[in-house]
Amino acid sequence: MNRRNLAIIIVIALVAVAALIWSTTSGSSALTKYDNVLLSPSFASQLSVPNALLAQVGIGASGNFPGKLTKPLLTLNGKPEIIYIGSEYCPYCATERWPMIIALSRFGTFGNLHYMTSSPTDVAPSTPTFTFYNSTYQSSYITFIAREMQTNMLVNGTYPTLQVLNTTENNMIAKLDVGGGIPFINFANKSALSGATYSPLVLQNMNWSQIITQIYLTNSTISQSILGSANLLTAQICRATNNTPANVCMQSYIQKIEAFA
Repeated sequence: MNRRNLAIIIVIALVAVAALIWSTTSGSSALTKYDNVLLSPSFASQLSVPNALLAQVGIGASGNFPGKLTKPLLTLNGKPEIIYIGSEYCPYCATERWPMIIALSRFGTFGNLHYMTSSPTDVAPSTPTFTFYNSTYQSSYITFIAREMQTNMLVNGTYPTLQVLNTTENNMIAKLDVGGGIPFINFANKSALSGATYSPLVLQNMNWSQIITQIYLTNSTISQSILGSANLLTAQICRATNNTPANVCMQSYIQKIEAFA
């Protein structure tokens, strides 16, 4: 058995142990008690999925491909700028953060990520996810800007505001996201995505540990959806970075996705 396969087996075993610990977490009320709880380093590390597993899935079951753009490269701090706009209540944003974090973790490092659930009264209530609010991201290749506009719990019939878009971001939304759908992701003006790449119903009746366990089982619907979408998003970032770093972007399956999606 080579070292790479051994490493994958060890990770899967650790995830299975975590699943036993989390197995009592079920139902909306039990899930929402984890809202705004900081991810443990061990759980966060599992979101850096080995390339061997990502390669097995390829494009998987992802859909709603981003639209290609023919605009000057959008940059911030001298690097291609990836902009995410969403809200904590949004079940489609909840769905999309999983592959986003996996894809972005191939180009840099997140810090201060917290557990979050989508609205308990919307479609796919209390979908397990994370929030980008107050998170950090460090990368040598890209700049990632995240805007979580509203919270996940209604107060007097509305979701309280978390973050407000600046003038540039509002103008971008007006031009590129005509329907106003969220999540919206602009990949440095090389492509843009409005909406999720798979259905939030895929994650229903699951907790975070169960989802991460399924991610590592590459034949599962969750793995095909999340890892397939992560590869799709990776290809968009690679287009923006002119295929750097090579160890991520020059993988044959990423190049294949980049060529048609």
